[in-house]
Amino acid sequence: MSVYTYITRVQRFELSAGQFLRLALASVAALWLIVVTGAAVRLTDSGLGCRHWPGCEKGHPLPAKDYHAYIEFGNRVIGGVTIVVVLLTALGAWRTPRLSRASRRLALAVFLGTLAQAPLGYLAVKTDLRWPVVAAHLLLSMAVLAGAVVLVLESYAALAGRAEPVVPLELRRFALVVAGAALALLVTGTLATAGGPHSGGGAEHVDRLWRLQPLIYVHAGAVAVFGLGLVFLLGYLAARRERAPRLFAFGAAVLGLLVVQMILGEIQYRTHLPWPLVLAHVGLAGAVWALLAAFVTILWRPPRVD
Repeated sequence: MSVYTYITRVQRFELSAGQFLRLALASVAALWLIVVTGAAVRLTDSGLGCRHWPGCEKGHPLPAKDYHAYIEFGNRVIGGVTIVVVLLTALGAWRTPRLSRASRRLALAVFLGTLAQAPLGYLAVKTDLRWPVVAAHLLLSMAVLAGAVVLVLESYAALAGRAEPVVPLELRRFALVVAGAALALLVTGTLATAGGPHSGGGAEHVDRLWRLQPLIYVHAGAVAVFGLGLVFLLGYLAARRERAPRLFAFGAAVLGLLVVQMILGEIQYRTHLPWPLVLAHVGLAGAVWALLAAFVTILWRPPRVD
């Protein structure tokens, strides 16, 4: 095969909307997984299990037989796989004719945000896990996860078509306020972790934010605001659920998952924050955030559902 023929085939290569949808779903799964594994690194005090990058230790690219090194290095490997998956999704977006230009730009933004995690992780190690860097690392993960969820819905709409919104403009705007409350919930939860007992591990001086108890109260207040806003949204949809029964059921599922997360948060607080419960709490937080991003997106730009 000549080089010209090969280039021509590459230029003509296209993905169907269904094929790209599968790629976008893989990105969401990988981005959620990296949130969980990144939390596991901090909660098991493995943040400095590997003090060099990209190898584990100077002159030793692979981790030694150490529990913390395996966890930290494993997170790096998963991070590398995630970057590859998101890169393939971004490249695939430009080879999917049915995608809009905005969706292609969103795919690129998700990739750039994911790529930025690598130097941010390096900075976290070099600063002995200072809490602002670690907090930014987690919040950026949540931002790109939400972007990937929106991309999935946009690719599904390219496949199935677009429907008209079923709720009025005022309620859709209120949904954005609820999403803002969810973001505040993530931020306060991250700050509570920064003030808690899980330092990330390995640093001679543990850099903590303020005191845990006041931060817990702030976080609980954010949970209350978000929960009440979501209940109000569901109350409207419940009164008109014959128009959008699936949307109401989806919103109820988000609320149900939030309740489970709240119960788990109460248990972990009363049991003095054991790391496995905190890890489950973070994983649920990522799931609630992703589902809420999908819920709000569907309110604004619903795909057609037959």
